[in-house]
Amino acid sequence: MSKTYHLTAPLSEADVVQLKAGDIVYLTGVVYTARDAAHKKLVDLLDEGKELPFDMKGAVIYFVGPTPPKPGDPIGSAGPTTSYRMDSYSPRLINEQGLRGMIGKGKRNQEVIDACVKSKAIYFGATGGAGALLARQIKSAEVIAYPELGPEAIRRLEVVDFPLTVINDTYGADLYKIGRAQYEVFE
Repeated sequence: MSKTYHLTAPLSEADVVQLKAGDIVYLTGVVYTARDAAHKKLVDLLDEGKELPFDMKGAVIYFVGPTPPKPGDPIGSAGPTTSYRMDSYSPRLINEQGLRGMIGKGKRNQEVIDACVKSKAIYFGATGGAGALLARQIKSAEVIAYPELGPEAIRRLEVVDFPLTVINDTYGADLYKIGRAQYEVFE
């Protein structure tokens, strides 16, 4: 039976260890955006021993490349990007930098799931195709790094009651596998 939680980012270990795959979370607080091009730049900085553009300890990264905002809006449509594109970078950010949460759509590889277990991180799913609705929960958006990447620049978002589903929890559970198993027929 799934539960519903209201959490504030940045997230603590105590916040995420209570969550189970299938739980619903309404997230409020600061969330950062980054897609694959920004992730590569972040890992390159780590390789060079340089400081990252934001403190990743407890942070949540939303895999999104928003559209330009309409006048008066903080952001345009902001739907999730397919997450596997960040799989080669996420374990390092989780294990070495303390990244606590990721938001996207689609499955993650076993290395990411293992990092979530080892370092107590969560992968949340946001509803694909609902970018305009999700944008309503984003109250401010500011580019803080890599403006040359356009929509893929790193942004600092302030969100209120951003609706999420726990896909991969700190215990290794995977909602996609759980859901599928309920309908598979074994011979």
